[in-house]
Order: sequence, then structure tokens, then C-alpha cells
Amino acid sequence: MRKNKPLSGNNHKTVQSITPQISATCGSIKGKYPVVLDGGKTTIYIDDKSREAEIIERYNERRKR
Repeated sequence: MRKNKPLSGNNHKTVQSITPQISATCGSIKGKYPVVLDGGKTTIYIDDKSREAEIIERYNERRKR
């Protein structure tokens, strides 16, 4: 008689190999650019350096309200 294996066991090796890569990037600032806001009180990190001016402008608009 054959033992029935659960379906989730089929991809076990794939999940194990992907998990370290995902957890290494969560919360990481590697490859991101800092944007200093509010006179140095607030710093955020963005992927696209070209959007820095837009983000600063948006932040200042929100603070005025």
C-alpha cells in the first residue's frame, strides 16, 4: 500500500530556497536612497532617486494642512 503524501510537501525545497532571499530584503535599505525631511527629523528611503524632489514636495504639502 502506498503512503499518500500531502500536496504541500511537493514544493518544500522551493519554499526553503526562496525564504532566505525574501527575509533578507524585508526592511533592508540596501540599494535605496535616503531622503531627509523636516530639517533632519525624518528620514525615509526610496528606490527611485529621481522622485526625491516630488516626495519632499508632497511631504511639505501635507505638513501645511
